[in-house]
Amino acid sequence: MTLPSVAPDLAWLAEGRTLIDVRAPVEFAQGALPGAVNLPLMDDEERHRVGIAYKHHGQAAAIELGQRLVGGGIKRARVDAWRRVLDAHPDALIYCFRGGLRSQIAQQWLAEAGLERPRIQGGWKAMRQALCRRIDAAAERPMLVVGGLTGCAKTELVQRAGNGLDLEACARHKGSAFGRHPLPAPSQIDFEHAMGRDLLAIEGSCVVEDESRHIGNVNIPLAFWRSMEQAPRVRVEMPLDWRLARIHKDYIEDLWAIYAGQYGEWLGWALMRKQLAGALRRLKKRLGGPRLERLIRLQELAFREHQRGNSQAHEAWLAPLLTEYYDPLYRHQLDKHDQTFLHVGDWESCLAFARDWLARQTA
Repeated sequence: MTLPSVAPDLAWLAEGRTLIDVRAPVEFAQGALPGAVNLPLMDDEERHRVGIAYKHHGQAAAIELGQRLVGGGIKRARVDAWRRVLDAHPDALIYCFRGGLRSQIAQQWLAEAGLERPRIQGGWKAMRQALCRRIDAAAERPMLVVGGLTGCAKTELVQRAGNGLDLEACARHKGSAFGRHPLPAPSQIDFEHAMGRDLLAIEGSCVVEDESRHIGNVNIPLAFWRSMEQAPRVRVEMPLDWRLARIHKDYIEDLWAIYAGQYGEWLGWALMRKQLAGALRRLKKRLGGPRLERLIRLQELAFREHQRGNSQAHEAWLAPLLTEYYDPLYRHQLDKHDQTFLHVGDWESCLAFARDWLARQTA
C-alpha cells in the first residue's frame, strides 16, 4: 500500500492547519508543532518497552512487540480518536518525529478504517528546522526595539505598529517578576516554534519590545537576541499616573480575568493572591527587608479592599513598586549599556515613529 505524504511546508502552520502528532506524550510535552493535538500511537510506557526491544533485538522484534502492546481494544480506541479529529478537521495532517514508521502505521490503520490522510515528510524534525530557519532569517533583517519604563504599554505599541513580534505572548510571560501567566509556560522548543509561527505573518523588518534574553523560563534564540542588542531603539516616556493605571490593568484587572475564567472565582482568587504575593517576596534581595515588609502589608490591605469592591487600592503598593524598584532598575540598564535612541517621546509619537520606520524600511 502506498501511503500519501506531503513535503514539510510552513504554510500548514500559517493557515492554522490541524496536525495530529502521534509521538508519545513525553515527546509532545518537550515540544510540538503549533496547532498540533497529541494522539499517540503508543503511550510513554509502550514506547519505552518498544525502544528497548529495538535496541537489543532490532526493528522486526520492536514492531512485533508494538503490535502486541497496541492491539485489540487499545488499537480501536486510538483509531477512533484519530477519526474524531478527522471528522472535525478533514484536512488534518499526521506527523511523528521524522515522518517514519509511527506515522505510517497510523496511516495504515486509518486506511483500514476507510480514511486516508497524508503524513508530513520528515515529520516534526523537518518542520522544526524550517521554523528555526525562519527565526534566523528574521534576525538578519532590520529590527526596531521599543524601550521604556515599566507601564509604558510597550507590548501594545509592538502589537499595533504592524510587523510586530510579541515575544512575551510567545513566552506566556510579561518579562518581569510579576509577569507569570496563569497558564503553564511553554517549553523552550514551544517558545521557539511560537516565534517562528508568528514570524510567518511578518515580511521584512519587524518591531519588538526591549527584553532581556530570558523571558520567564525561556531564552530568546541567540542569533535573534544579538540582533536585538544591535538594533536601533525608540523609548516611550509617560507620566507616573498613566503608567500606574496601565500596571493596574495588566497586573490586577487582566490577571484576575484570566484566573477567574480559567479556575473560577474562589480558586482563581486564591491563585492570583498567591502569585502576586510570591512575586513580591522574590524581590527581597533588591528591595531589602524593611521595604519589602511595608509593601507586603500594603498588598495585603489592598486585597482586603479589593474583596470589598475597591480594586484601585492596589495602587498603594504598585506605585512604590514602580518608583522604588522598576524605574531604578531600568535606568541602571540604560546607564550600563549607554543606549542611544532614534526617537524619545510619548506613546502616540513612538507608535507613529515605529510605523514610519517600517514604511521607510519597506520603501
